[in-house]
Amino acid sequence: MKVTVSRKAHFNAAHRLYRKDWSDEQNNAIFGKCNNPNYHGHNYELIASVTGEIDQETGYVIDVKILKDIIKTEIEDAFDHKNLNLDVEEFKSLNPTAENIVIIIYNKLKAKLESNLELEVTLYETPRNFVTYSGK
Repeated sequence: MKVTVSRKAHFNAAHRLYRKDWSDEQNNAIFGKCNNPNYHGHNYELIASVTGEIDQETGYVIDVKILKDIIKTEIEDAFDHKNLNLDVEEFKSLNPTAENIVIIIYNKLKAKLESNLELEVTLYETPRNFVTYSGK
């Protein structure tokens, strides 16, 4: 029997959506105000959901404190109060759209989980705009 355990987390970060190989006109046409050369910020919310079998000894799928610590180290410490374009290595050559951010978060968390556990990450860029990725 599989159960899903979820943990919410939060970070604040700035970014700019643009492509260096596009003209200003093309960047403005595609990314609009998100192409602000001085960047703009979001209060990101994320939900990391881990699915697996319940351990018969502990009663846990995963100890939520372990999940909390992984999220803090891998995501909050790495992204919070950062300029994603300038301060986060993964986005030096990758446009930090919500879609790309959620994949980076997924990959960072998945690498720290036991291989038998499934992961799904939902990232809220605003209360009404969010993306979900489960490795597929």
